[in-house]
Amino acid sequence: MQGEKELFDALYDAVIAGNVQKARKIAEQTVQRGLSVNVALEKMKDAMRVVDEKYEKKEYFIVDVASSASAMKEAFKVLEPHLQVESAKVVGKVVIGSLKGNIQGLGKDIVAAILRAAGLDVVDLGVDVSPNAFVDTAVKEKAQIIAISISIEETVPLLKEVVNLVRKRRLNEKVKTIIGGQAVSNETCKEYGIDAYAKDAWECVKKVKGLLSH
Repeated sequence: MQGEKELFDALYDAVIAGNVQKARKIAEQTVQRGLSVNVALEKMKDAMRVVDEKYEKKEYFIVDVASSASAMKEAFKVLEPHLQVESAKVVGKVVIGSLKGNIQGLGKDIVAAILRAAGLDVVDLGVDVSPNAFVDTAVKEKAQIIAISISIEETVPLLKEVVNLVRKRRLNEKVKTIIGGQAVSNETCKEYGIDAYAKDAWECVKKVKGLLSH
């Protein structure tokens, strides 16, 4: 029987190789053996970072990235019900999506699942979401948080539109904005007047709780 470290290393390799069956099987073993689902998730996120790097270096093509994403998604389906997240003491509703021009929704899916696991109400708009759709949905759903995922740098300037719409509709007091994804940072936050930046899903839960309790 593989030890925990070997098992998670095999999961990491399966995601990089885009081996859907193997990734799912390892996820099932993780759950059956009562191993840490959170550690398995971190391992898969590390693997996706490597996949992204390979894609940037042109060692991987979009089809390779897609099969790695599928492997992670399948494993994640098995792991999701077993996520251990401190439940949110504060109640709130979050509208989440990948900003227009961003069609990779994996990171966003993980964040949405972890926010839900923490007890928050989540409205997931999917990928390629326009600034208008974020703000319209926040109004319609009476959400307190707009969470925006951005993995493509060229799309970052669209944040200006989101912020302007929130101001224009006088929602500043009611709706807070948070961003995440590999194309943004704390600097982006300051530059565009966004309320918070989260480097990963766990931090997103913390920051959202913070924004809600103010």
